[in-house]
Formats: sequence, C-alpha cells, structure tokens
Amino acid sequence: MSKHLLYSCCVFFMISFPLFAIGQEWDEEKALSRLDEVIAQKSVFQEQKELELNKTKHRLYSTLNDSVRSQLCNDLFVQYLHYQADSALVYVDRKRDYMSLAERERRESEIKINFAEVYGVMGLYGEAYSLLEEIDPTQLDVDLRRYYYSTFRAYYGWVSDYTPNSQEKKAFTLKTQVYRDSILLSIDPGMDADIVRAEKILMDGNPEESLKLLNRSLESNPSTQQQAYIYYTLAETYEVLHDTKQEAYCLAMTAISDLQNATREYASLQKLAYLMFEQDDLDRAYKYLNCSMEDAVNCNARLRSIEVAQFFPIIDNAYKAKERKNLRITQILLTCVSVMSLFLIVAVFYLYRWNKKISTTRKALRRINKQLQEVNKELAETGKIKEMYIGRYLDRCVSYLDKLEGYRRSLARLAMSSHVEELYKAIKSEQFIRDERKAFYQEFDKSFLELFPDFISSFNALLQPEHQITPKSNELLTTELRVFALIRLGISDSNSIAHFLNYSLATIYNYRSRIRNKAIHPENFEENLMNL
Repeated sequence: MSKHLLYSCCVFFMISFPLFAIGQEWDEEKALSRLDEVIAQKSVFQEQKELELNKTKHRLYSTLNDSVRSQLCNDLFVQYLHYQADSALVYVDRKRDYMSLAERERRESEIKINFAEVYGVMGLYGEAYSLLEEIDPTQLDVDLRRYYYSTFRAYYGWVSDYTPNSQEKKAFTLKTQVYRDSILLSIDPGMDADIVRAEKILMDGNPEESLKLLNRSLESNPSTQQQAYIYYTLAETYEVLHDTKQEAYCLAMTAISDLQNATREYASLQKLAYLMFEQDDLDRAYKYLNCSMEDAVNCNARLRSIEVAQFFPIIDNAYKAKERKNLRITQILLTCVSVMSLFLIVAVFYLYRWNKKISTTRKALRRINKQLQEVNKELAETGKIKEMYIGRYLDRCVSYLDKLEGYRRSLARLAMSSHVEELYKAIKSEQFIRDERKAFYQEFDKSFLELFPDFISSFNALLQPEHQITPKSNELLTTELRVFALIRLGISDSNSIAHFLNYSLATIYNYRSRIRNKAIHPENFEENLMNL
C-alpha cells in the first residue's frame, strides 16, 4: 500500500477479524495465515480487476459522447493508478483529448495533478514536481486544492524516503508536515480529517494519543477505504512503540486489502517481509518479497522494484550466515567425536542431524538464487522485447509501403498498354504513397512516444542549449528526432535508417554528424542516447 496517499480504491477484508480496541491483543498468526491464502489466490483477484477494467473500456468505446468519454477515462485512470501506471498515464492523455477546448483550459490544473500523481507512482519525481510547481493553489476550488495538497504531500514523502542525505531528508519531511497541515485546513471535519490528524499527532511524537484517535475512528463505522488507511497508520504507530506483533497484524490486514483489490504499488507487504525476516521467518519473508517484486514490476513502480531488490541480498546473506554457523557447529561436533569416543554414538547422531539441516539450507539457497536470477532476467528482457517488437513492426510497415509502390508501377504499365490515359495518370500519381508515408510516420511517432514519453526532453538534455530541437505544434517528432528515435530502438545502420525514412544515405550521414557536433559530449553522444 502506498504510504503517503489515501487509498484511491480499496476493498478491505474484515471477515473473522475484530475491530481494534485499546488493550486488545490481535491474533498475528491468524492474519498471516489469511494473508498466505490471499497471496496464493492473487491471480484470481487480478482477473477480477481485469474484468472490471474491460467493462469500463467497453463503455468507453461504445459511447460517442465526449463528456462521458472523459469521465470514463478518469475512472480508468483511477483504476489503473496503483495497478499499471503506464496505462494510467495513457488514460489521463485520453481524458484530456476528449475535453472541449474550454473545458480543457478550465480543468488544466486537475490534469496536471493527475499526471503528477502517476509520475509519483512511477518514480519520476522531477516531472511530478515540475507540474505541481506550475499550479497556483489559490486559484483552485476546495476539493481540487485538497487533491493538490495530498499529491504534493505524497511527493515530499516519497522523496524523503529515498533521500540518503540526512539534512535533505529532514527538509523534505518538514515539507511533508507543511502539506499535511494544509490538508487539515482544507478538509471538512469528520473521519478523513481525524485520520490525517492522527498521523500528524504520531509524527509530532505522541503515539498514545494517535492510538486513541484511531481507535475512536474505527468505532465510528468507517468506510472500507478509511479502515484500510487506519490500519496502515496503526502499523506505523506500533512501529514507533516497538510493538512488532501488533505492527505485523496491521500490516497483514493492509496487505490483504491491497492484494484483494489487485493493488500492485504498495509498501505494506515489503515492510511485513522485513518484520518476518527479523523474526527468522525466512520462508514468509521471501514469499512476501517475491510477491512485492512481481507486482512492482508489473505496475512499473520503479522505486518499489529497487526497494525490494535491495532487500534480496539480505536474505541471501542470512542463509549464508546460517550455513556458516551450522558448519562451525559441525566442526565442533567432529572434534568432540575424535576426543570423546565414549560419546561416539551421540556425536554421530548430532552430526547426521546437522548435516541434514545443512543440505536443506543449501537446497533452499540454490532455489532462491535461481528464482532471483529469473526475476532479474525478466526485468532485463522486458526492454529488449519492446524494442524487438517495434523493430519488426516498423520493418513490416516499410515492406508494405514498398509493395504498394510496386503495385502502383505494375498498374501503370497495364494502363499504358491499354491506352487508358486517365487511369494511367491517376495510378502514376505519387500522392497516395506520400500520404501513406506521412500517416505511417505519424503512427511511428505516436507508438515511439508511448514507449518513451520523455524522449524529446531527455534527448535535448544531451544537446547544447542553443541547439535543442522542438517539434512544431502539428508534429510529434521532427526528422532529426525520428532518425535518433530509430537509433534508440537499435536500428543504428544508416542504410536501414535511410530506407525507412526514404532519404538518401548522404542525408542520414549529415543528420547524424550535424547533431553529434551539437551535443554536449559528442564523443559519447550515441552511447548516451541508448541510455535514455
């Protein structure tokens, strides 16, 4: 579960689990067992999620009303936000496209906050900050201003979490508190305000008061969404109080909610995995961490992926330490066998037991290392698959254009032999091919920018400021950008690029040479390009 945003869509599992009361002990093992069952059924919940998404998409494609389309795109954005961030980004774009010009201008701030929220999930904090900085909160209505404050608070919370410098972390944390206070000033009294206030009380160093307020909130019949956030805040409170059993219970309840709702961007399961590791429950720690890695990759939550990947070596080191400990004990037993013959049978018995444990540990370690290698391999191959797919797609499209050209010429010869002059004139015209090429390049530009949405800004960052390239309002990529887009896809041969763009080989050489000379670092220009 995302630590800093109120859950946008959450179905909380409450069957057979009592509400919180101060002094009541929760059944940690019961919650963990239920969580294990939910993880085993994760694919079922994700299939249900896909069915809901498909229903919404069907409604989107079956209506002609742009206002309804815009609202449905907003619904899809919310549903995809913590499930598949790339898709959420697509539907924000479509939501904006379906708006009339007047409505687009009126709701420009809302669109920017939507984009910033997605960028935050994807770990693109610089882009999120730039968008939020463009907004004047005094010009927003109350609801949108609260949304703005929540998103900015989330931004500073995330940046604080992943900033190693203690001074900067402290500054970002203070910013988080400032925006939390702004939320409290803009929110109506009620359950939501109490939850935010409980978090503020906790951060101010009074966890006992936070527990009391959260307890009252739970007793006030909160919604499932509010219950989920209350339990996560309770987990943070118990973390401060060093009550790991209660913290584990609350994190398990939150993780159950995330998985049943097919949420893929979350922090609860990673934190719970770390608690299990501290309690020497390595099986659960690995299972929870593996589940988190899979969901983070599928959601494109990059920093969640990094966070999980950083913890994998800790498990590996734990197994190695355990192995070394077992080996030391074995050596002691062997020594005892050599000097204490009277205890030979007992020593052999213990030696057998310890060797069996070592064998089991080694097998488990090999299995975990193999699974980790497979996960890393899948991460590495994801980009290659995309690039290979686009290359084949482009090659087929160019081949199709060539076939059309050959067909036009054959028809032209037939028309000439039959003296059908008007037919020959129409067939001889190259306007059709030009139109097809133009449409093809537009489709290429669109497809490429969907895969690499930040390509233009990242590419310009490689160039000297006075030589940066900006497409015109009626185009997505210029010819120069298109040349280097092909290179970024792995098509580096100038002959292939010239054939694809219908330019001469000399022209392509000139483009590559001229742009390279305008780069900040010409000697590493194309190498830096491939890292965009």
